[in-house]
Amino acid sequence: MTSENAGAFDPAAHLDPVELRVLAVLAEKEALTPDNYPMSLNAVVNGCNQLSSRDPVMQLTDDEVQDTLQRLMERKLVNCITQAGARVAKYEHRMRIKWSLEQDKLAVLTVLMLRGPQTAGEVRTRTGRLHEFKSVAEVEGALQFLIDKYPPLVAKLERAPGTKEHRYGQLLAGEIELAHEDARTGSTAPAGGGRVAQLEQEVATLRAEVEALKAQFESFRKQFE
Repeated sequence: MTSENAGAFDPAAHLDPVELRVLAVLAEKEALTPDNYPMSLNAVVNGCNQLSSRDPVMQLTDDEVQDTLQRLMERKLVNCITQAGARVAKYEHRMRIKWSLEQDKLAVLTVLMLRGPQTAGEVRTRTGRLHEFKSVAEVEGALQFLIDKYPPLVAKLERAPGTKEHRYGQLLAGEIELAHEDARTGSTAPAGGGRVAQLEQEVATLRAEVEALKAQFESFRKQFE
């Protein structure tokens, strides 16, 4: 799927899927649970492996998230805060400072990072707790701001066959996100195997969700050991 706006991030600046998830979780939880922000490593892991409002669902370990936080700190996208007397370090994102984003633009970008390409209407529905948009037109204004930045943070995607609305995708992960859009809106699967492939994909998704739920329960249980 191609983009309707030219330009993108320098490939060296692209985020991998885990970096994208960790950074988005920090931004999301800053708005949703300000009393528990900045976040501990355990809280970030739980947010990354959350089953709702995530596409794709992930199952990350403490070590994976810790390594990712370190990389993001080296790129000045995350700060580590060690408070006097505190037993654990806390982490906060720096996207608002890095790209000069007000909360409405940050909310839109965060939702695109967490859930992949979406229409403006979908973004409005899913940003409700991060920022209250009064209309789809307000969302489109925020999206246009992100598209017009240099380099752009968001791309407007071509309409897929049979759809009426454009989708928008974040460019922080480069072409990865645009390729993901192709997979979701492309033509039908090869004849004879389409239904089987669909069922296999659904089973794989359910298994991933069960494993992620197990990991979250295990992490929760360890807090009381």
